[in-house]
Order: sequence, then structure tokens, then C-alpha cells
Amino acid sequence: MATYILFFFCYFLALLPLCVLYVLAGVLSLVLNYLVRYRRKVIEENLRNSFPEKSEKELRKLRNQYYWHLSQIAVEMIKMLLLPRKVLRRRYRCANPELVNRFYEEGRSVILMSSHFNNWEWMILALDEMFLHHGVGVGKANSDKVFEKLINRARTRYGTEVVFADTVRETFEHYETTHTPAAYMMLSDQNPNSKKRCYVTQFLNQQTGVIYGAEHFARKYDIPVLYYNVVKERLGKYRVEVQIIAERPNEMPEYAITQRYVELLENDIRRNPPFWLWSHKRWKFKF
Repeated sequence: MATYILFFFCYFLALLPLCVLYVLAGVLSLVLNYLVRYRRKVIEENLRNSFPEKSEKELRKLRNQYYWHLSQIAVEMIKMLLLPRKVLRRRYRCANPELVNRFYEEGRSVILMSSHFNNWEWMILALDEMFLHHGVGVGKANSDKVFEKLINRARTRYGTEVVFADTVRETFEHYETTHTPAAYMMLSDQNPNSKKRCYVTQFLNQQTGVIYGAEHFARKYDIPVLYYNVVKERLGKYRVEVQIIAERPNEMPEYAITQRYVELLENDIRRNPPFWLWSHKRWKFKF
């Protein structure tokens, strides 16, 4: 019941213009930062371990900037519930869709690797119509099934399909055996489920376990792997930039795809540190 009440309230807020929601985001950032202190220890520890060269003053500035960014993402997620298609197209666009669409013309699916950097929720919403492929967002299931059902109703309004770990194998099998070109959006920056079943590498000055699923499916079905970065042009407006990691995955050494992904992601984070999801418990496992 509480989840339904929360969503009813969010739908009410979604009626407000984005400019008003950003004013609310300013208030929310102060509440999260100074009153609630939302995951303050996690954020500070992640930042300190990732940027040991920065002073305490610089780290505090990054922390404050992150809370402001997180609050923007929160109100943009709310707006997503009622965001019109034409507004989405104007505010969330791909700079080079032809790079992806070329594989569709060849009858091939693509795996789009990225992370929780800038606004990933609008990418799910826009995926199916951003490219010629059928859009499939691959994610982790939420423990609150009512919330999951309601948020996925919003995410899939414009054609994107959302699948989770329990059905991802069947999804790949279906689209690849029926030769239906799909664009699989895979956010591979989350903490892996198993310490023993992941790729371990250096990431942000720490030994880090990385989810291997994207490379696994790319090799199994010979699917090109691309990386995309979400660039914030201004408040509420984003540009997606795509680049190729591997056109023929099986011609690359094992783990080379995942390693290249890690390098590209770290470069993006270092350029704009506040825009990554620092409140996530990314380094649960120690290696």
C-alpha cells in the first residue's frame, strides 16, 4: 500500500514543469546532504578511496556536487512517469545513431555497455526509438515487486523491453535464434553477485570485481559490443555518444572487452566525478 501511495504522489509531482522540479531538487539535495545524511559514509569512503590524491576540501566539494546531481536524477525519474515522447526526443538524443544502426542493416544485434552515469533511466525509456533495433534493458530485479511493476510500466511506455537475471538467457536466446536485431542495454558497473564469478581488475585505484555478463553473451552469439557515454549538456538535456569496443568479440582475447569497458568508464568518471552513482555500495567484495 505504501508503494502505491508513493507512486500516486510521484505522478502528482510529474505534472509539474521540470523547472519547478529542479527547484525541489535543490531543497532535496540539502535534505539528503545535511539532514538525512543519505549514505554519507558510503559516499565519502568511495570518493576517498577512488581519489586518494584529492584533499579533504576537494572531496567535500565532490560530495556536495554529488548530492545535487543525485537530486536532479531523482526528479528526472519522477518526470519520466509522464514525460511526453516529443519532449524526450528533444532532451535525450544520440549524437551518432548511425554507428548503431549500421549493425541493424547487417541484421546484427548490439550490446550497449554503460553505467549509472548521468541519467540512465531516460536511456531505458528512449532506447527502443533511439535506434532501429528493438530495445532491451537488462537490469537487476528490485526486492519490492510492486515498485518494480510500477516503475517498469513507466520505463517501457515507448517500446523498450526490460528483463532481469532470471530471464536474460532466454531473452538472448529468443532474439538471436529468431534473428531479431536487438539493442541490449547493459549497465555493468554494479557490484557482482558472486566474488568467484567476475572479472577482477584495477578500477579507480581499487581492485574491483566486474560483471562479466555482457562479454559472455557477446562471445556466445557473436554480438558487437559498443560503449556509450551520457553527456549532460545542461539541466535536463543529455547527449549519448557511442563508440565501438568490439565488432567481432571472439577475435579479441578473453576479458579484453570487459577491460576496455572499465577503462572507458573510468575516463568518463575522472572527467566528471559527481555524475557517477557514488552512493552505491560498489566495493562490497575485497580482492
